[in-house]
Amino acid sequence: MPLPSQPTGARRPRATVIDGAWRALGPGLESLSGPGGAPLTRTVKLIVLPLIVRPALHPELAADFLAPEPAARLDALIRESGRRLVATAQWFTLLKRTRRALGVVAGNPQDLYFQRCFELAAEHGEPGAVAGAGALARAVVEDVADADGGRTVDALKRYLADAAQQARLEVELGVAWEGRRLTPAADTAAAVALAGEVLEACGGVDGPRNSPAYSSMVEAGLGELLGRALWTHASGVWGRDDLPAHLGLTERELPPRPQVGRGASTATLPAPLDRTLFERLFVVLQSSARREELPTVPELVRREVGRSCAPLGLHDETLRVAALLGGQLAVGLDPLGIEAASPGRTAAHRAVNSRWRREASVLRARRMTVSPCHDPDGGVLDALAQDLRTPWTAYMRRLWVRLHGRDVRDAPLTDAGSAWAVLDGVARSVMMDHRARVRSALRTLTAPAAPPAAVAEAAESRSA
Repeated sequence: MPLPSQPTGARRPRATVIDGAWRALGPGLESLSGPGGAPLTRTVKLIVLPLIVRPALHPELAADFLAPEPAARLDALIRESGRRLVATAQWFTLLKRTRRALGVVAGNPQDLYFQRCFELAAEHGEPGAVAGAGALARAVVEDVADADGGRTVDALKRYLADAAQQARLEVELGVAWEGRRLTPAADTAAAVALAGEVLEACGGVDGPRNSPAYSSMVEAGLGELLGRALWTHASGVWGRDDLPAHLGLTERELPPRPQVGRGASTATLPAPLDRTLFERLFVVLQSSARREELPTVPELVRREVGRSCAPLGLHDETLRVAALLGGQLAVGLDPLGIEAASPGRTAAHRAVNSRWRREASVLRARRMTVSPCHDPDGGVLDALAQDLRTPWTAYMRRLWVRLHGRDVRDAPLTDAGSAWAVLDGVARSVMMDHRARVRSALRTLTAPAAPPAAVAEAAESRSA
């Protein structure tokens, strides 16, 4: 069924156009689709947009809302690619089968193989028409596995499985944790005030301005100061007694001492500051498009011991300052406009909140999430509504993961402009993720039950 959207003249949401064109292609795309028949998020992100739509070459197709002519062009591009997409789906099924036979488990198959499968489909067509398709699939799986130079989750698991290694790392973690310096929470007031200055400069209508306050924060070590304050019983750090100082970065009252760990699952990852060494590096290895650029597994582990016991779980001070700025931004996020009159708003808050509130494609869905009468079972929509009322948790957790990834790669944020690009990008990512979840919830509430085979296929596509 069509996705709910607000009328915007004659324009249509690009996502709706893609969804309609995809469904019109018919059967054969199950391995690239979700249980309801829509393209998987990764299908759109990795195949449809970069390889078929190609917005860089067709800028008229890059907008979120399309006039009739661009919408028709987008629909035609997807329909014209139908046979190649069916072949892509068949190659993906073959590569997954080959991957299982070879015992490869590292990485998400969609991330690793979607684009390679599209290339195979473009060059060879359907695998059933190719002599030696199995050997070709094996070569691709082995090539992808070798490209990371052993920087895999499996390699990490083997490295940390040794009992002597575990014991040594636990001792090192204990020493690093006991050597921390703690800071009273009252000392963070000046840091938060400077953060407001930086956000005011970053959120201007003419784009981010260079802020001397950002350099001052880095030089004064104010990000480190905040991180050390979180190790104490800090309260009122953000000018609001109703918010924990850590803003959801831990589920505990205080961050616990990191453990080594031996396993992880994307479905059950704890809050960032509660994660084990294994869980921290699991996320890095799973999400890295270029694992060959990472340090080797032993070096990753060695550095993570110190990083996990550092303030905010980060080494680089520019990244810790970015976390402080993100916290100040996060406490003022108000997508529902409930606290529009609250003091302390900066230009950055106004820019982000304004963008979130004018999400035309989900205005109807957002109204449903805050109206209990539309959710008689008090289920999914109620949970989504709560996310909109407390957006700082999702924002800070996603920001921390971005900053941690940069820390592992030694990629600091050297000025206010680069920091704002990350902060704003995370805000957009959280907003887009919530929009997708609302759409999925509404689709689930109105769609008939998916056949068991489709559910099994979707579950397999999400396994690592």
